[in-house]
Amino acid sequence: MGHDGAVSTPARPTTDPLELVALDTERHVARSGWDQNPRLFALVPTADLLEREPHLAGGLSVGDLAPGALTAVEQEDLPRAASVESLLARIAWPGSVAGCALALERIVVPPGADAELPDDPDEAATALLAHPQRQDIRLVVAVTRDGASRCLVRQRAHDSDDAVASGDRLAPGVIDALRATLED
Repeated sequence: MGHDGAVSTPARPTTDPLELVALDTERHVARSGWDQNPRLFALVPTADLLEREPHLAGGLSVGDLAPGALTAVEQEDLPRAASVESLLARIAWPGSVAGCALALERIVVPPGADAELPDDPDEAATALLAHPQRQDIRLVVAVTRDGASRCLVRQRAHDSDDAVASGDRLAPGVIDALRATLED
């Protein structure tokens, strides 16, 4: 899997609102297990959300109320699309949305293994599923209108909240596609 930027596993508590909402979103998705369809979330300022929906305050912790805090709001009933790319190409967020996040599962293989795949997409998918060194991962990518991004990766083989890797540009194509949904 190619990526730009450093990969780390957070060892210390973070106060960055984007990282906090990305971690919350990843854990929320993880509670539903594996083999999920892509899931899309609007990221809204928590203060704005509570102003519109004050009854939600009881379910939030003190950290959720910090200045600049973001809340992920899952977008249900997504339109059917042939690919994540075509889905995102049809999404546009209103100005009240500060950012967005996408959770999706992928299969990764060691560098160079994709050169051995058949040209036919269906045959390639079958070969990937059968590859002896395949790794199943869940990727959560979160971006904001101001250009910040956060990517989280959880491996099925190491399925634990304390084994989630993070970085700013682990999935540049997904980051760019999400940013495009935020453009005016």
